[in-house]
Amino acid sequence: MTTARPLRQLLVASLLAAAAGGAFAQWKPDRPITLIVPWAPGGSTDQVTRVTAAELEKHLGQKIVILNQPGASGSVGTKNALAAPADGYTWTAGGAKDLGTYKVLGMLDTSISDWNLYLNVAHIAVVGVNADTPYKTMDDLLKAMKANPGTVSVATAGVNSSGHSAIEALSRAAGVTYKHVTYDGGAPAAVAAASGETQVTTQLAAEQTDMIRAKKIRPLAVVGDKSIEIEGFGTIPPLSQFVPGFKDPINYFGVFVPKAAPPEVAQTLNRLWATEMSKSEALRKYAQSRGAMFAPMAGEEAQKAVFPAVQAYAWTQQAAGKAKVSPDTVGIPKP
Repeated sequence: MTTARPLRQLLVASLLAAAAGGAFAQWKPDRPITLIVPWAPGGSTDQVTRVTAAELEKHLGQKIVILNQPGASGSVGTKNALAAPADGYTWTAGGAKDLGTYKVLGMLDTSISDWNLYLNVAHIAVVGVNADTPYKTMDDLLKAMKANPGTVSVATAGVNSSGHSAIEALSRAAGVTYKHVTYDGGAPAAVAAASGETQVTTQLAAEQTDMIRAKKIRPLAVVGDKSIEIEGFGTIPPLSQFVPGFKDPINYFGVFVPKAAPPEVAQTLNRLWATEMSKSEALRKYAQSRGAMFAPMAGEEAQKAVFPAVQAYAWTQQAAGKAKVSPDTVGIPKP
């Protein structure tokens, strides 16, 4: 009996150690990872994903290959990531709001609960106009939109894009209509406004920053209730200054990994987000230079953070008659 107890204790200790090792398994990829950006090169998703991938490569020891697959408002590339072998080697990226509303819009049968979310920044939409337009202030633009319903042209990256969400929120809050012109990404939409192909864009600050600094685009308002600073330009006032009471939930962006991937993939990325990405100076510098908010999050915290924007946009689309599936039937209750 004196020897049985130590042996039994040793066995229990070994089992506990094995369980602990499994719970915190380290994933070491043995080949390059494909990260699908479901938007055109140069846009906000493409920009921040490349910064994030470069940071992750340092810790994973493998190349992360960025593959741009634009189309159908991001749903094409996202679908390809979902349909890829569930081995942890194919990820996607973008705005969590888009990911959470594909099902509502009838674009793709998925929701945020199907994915592990690894957030990096929150991008802010800005109402920007071609510098040669007569619109000097947001009040000027709103007056023109009211006087000429459905004629002011607005460039976005398509239905379900951040720019479309922004102009829809503005339209409903201010009681105006617009002419929607769509492109394959936020960067082409911003270029369209800068070149005069359209009068306005409501794409993200990150996609307009260079053209704002070059004075090709005049920013009129942040689509929200807080101002932002653009390096090399100055302060952009909030839309709430022109449309009293206006609010718009924060739109978080990140890297998304299907939950069907091996658990050690999520365990490793969760650890990296907590210990490394949360203090990434490269990511922080990107956010500061592009009018974005540094916001690394993962796990349940990320799921909770993104839900208000998913909820708001899903019900905005339902109210506008554009939803194919009622949000409350797919786990998105009315706010």
